Amino acid sequence: MGISLFFVLSSCIMRQVQRVSPDQQIDISGRWNSTDSKITAVSMTEQLLMQSWLDDFQKANNRKPVLVVGLISNKSHEHIESDIFINDLEKTFISNGKVRIIQAGDKREELRTERAGQNDYASPETIKKWGKELGADYILQGSVNSIVDGFNREKVLFYKVTLQLTNVETNEVVWMGDKEIKKYIRN
Repeated sequence: MGISLFFVLSSCIMRQVQRVSPDQQIDISGRWNSTDSKITAVSMTEQLLMQSWLDDFQKANNRKPVLVVGLISNKSHEHIESDIFINDLEKTFISNGKVRIIQAGDKREELRTERAGQNDYASPETIKKWGKELGADYILQGSVNSIVDGFNREKVLFYKVTLQLTNVETNEVVWMGDKEIKKYIRN
């Protein structure tokens, strides 16, 4: 009797998993999610690439600017994996083709370690040379902030992503933009 009761109870609480499209918008908890990241990356990239700094740079230099996506600080009330958002930004920039993107931080260091290793282990014809990296003209940095307002069974989550594009040589901020997301949650 105990075993059959176990099977009856466990069949009532079986978890179901269904594959869905990564582009499908699903919001279960109301927290920051992949949809928010993608929407924000596309919006911010469109804002940034429509401003005068891009035309000014191309006229003065006769080439596409080189950007590095730097630190995007999470100052929100929840854990947000900034690498996902940074990758969404970089992918959107690369797809657009108006700027060139270079690696930052740990990824850049990994490339330099690989290049150093080639000096000892690669054939002379295939060794990649030092001093050929693209220097960034601009660095994109920013933050994700949030405000939570709630009472009883209702809650409003407000997210604001602010980004700044800074000229690496002069430290001049040439663009600043933001994207806001607001979610109303009722339990």
